[in-house]
Amino acid sequence: FLRELISNASDALDKIRLLSLTKTDALATGKDLEVRISADAEHGVLTILDTGIGMTKAHLVQHLGTIAKSGTSAFIDTVAKGGDMNLIGQFG
Repeated sequence: FLRELISNASDALDKIRLLSLTKTDALATGKDLEVRISADAEHGVLTILDTGIGMTKAHLVQHLGTIAKSGTSAFIDTVAKGGDMNLIGQFG
């Protein structure tokens, strides 16, 4: 789960980098593109913060509750149908 959250933060940075190719003001805030991870042991909280672009409401509605697009769902379907169980290259 933690790996997925960090991967999502990295994707948000990629998204703003891509947007900046066509919209020169996308990086106008001057913030460094980064992912920060901090822990608050006292409260049992781990915070992952990125300076990328998040999801729009439309993206949230479309993707909320779906299995990640990492290939997991396709692999499970293949195994269930008796297909190739080779794990090499199946998961990001």
